[in-house]
Amino acid sequence: MGEHRPERLECSRCATTAPHGPAPATLCPCGAPLLARYDLGRLRACGVVALKERMAARPPDLWRYAEILPDVEPVTLGEGWTPLLPAPRLGDLLGLDHLLVKDEAQNPTGSFKARGMSVAVSVARAKGVRVVAAPSAGNAGSALAAYGARAGMEVRLFLPETTPRPFITESRRFGAEVTLVPGSIADAGRVMRATLGPADRGGWFDMATLREPFRIEGKKTMGYEIVEQLGGRLPDVILYPTGGGTGLIGMWKAFDEMQALGWIGTGRPRMVSVQAAGCAPIVRAFDGGQDSAAPWPDPRTVASGLRVPQSLGDFLMLRALRASGGGAIAVTDEALVTDARTLSALEGIDACPEGGACVAALRRLAASGQVRRDEMIVLFNTGTGLKYDA
Repeated sequence: MGEHRPERLECSRCATTAPHGPAPATLCPCGAPLLARYDLGRLRACGVVALKERMAARPPDLWRYAEILPDVEPVTLGEGWTPLLPAPRLGDLLGLDHLLVKDEAQNPTGSFKARGMSVAVSVARAKGVRVVAAPSAGNAGSALAAYGARAGMEVRLFLPETTPRPFITESRRFGAEVTLVPGSIADAGRVMRATLGPADRGGWFDMATLREPFRIEGKKTMGYEIVEQLGGRLPDVILYPTGGGTGLIGMWKAFDEMQALGWIGTGRPRMVSVQAAGCAPIVRAFDGGQDSAAPWPDPRTVASGLRVPQSLGDFLMLRALRASGGGAIAVTDEALVTDARTLSALEGIDACPEGGACVAALRRLAASGQVRRDEMIVLFNTGTGLKYDA
């Protein structure tokens, strides 16, 4: 504590900067997400080895990376430092020798959303926010409900009616006020803003994906953890299930930060965005050579975390995919459900449908020779499968 972190906020599109001040930050006036920027040169000057050793001596959670996170008192439930598990049986099935699964189901509330909400809620509480709201397809709402409860905040969630029932029950158990909305998460967001009124005059803060800068900061720690868990190296390929895309954007940001700190070089993993065939705006834009993604009409998939028809960070995702030499792939619901069971049965990992989508995508990439047997591949299981069973 005692430092001023981050140093500033920077627009992801127009590069306009603003101080990280006492008021809660939302979007740039141009409408693009803001990114937190740190004095990485000063940190590097303190010594690469010393900084790594200081972090490694801390408890195994995401707040071990305090120097590149906001300088606030953490609202924490022990999130982060999830295992990076070898998957030899699945690797044998797919013809891959070095397959690893980053199992985010072991986070509080059972998903990777705990990371982003821990940091975002911590910053919001430090800035005096008392009421938070968000639309959600499931896991983000559960995480916001839990961390909001931990922080003593009032939480209002707007969820699609098709959200699996366990997410709704869990959110209400944490004390959140839940409103169910016909349609997609985009419809839930519109109803939220119409119901609550303008956030700057309604006494509430919008925690929706990429509408504030700090959920990215929590998610980026997945990138730091992978490098630390691999002894300082990067994998060759990362497969990531993509809805709003905060995790993909966050990891890409983490790799740039680590390069600036002198921890890694200029190389990057090939980033592969995985979506459902019934809602694949990033895949369509990537294949079409576009820099942004048009909204997906009538999004449909059983993988509720992938049922996101449009993201504010579409251009950031597409930029990262292309810069990494990676790609985007859509899989059917039949394939993702089947391969969630495959991952669970072969490796004992409680796979969600979004994790199954990564397995299905990797199956196709391996069969077509787009990934090699000898490459190190990390795929993400972003949450527990239990919440989809009821």
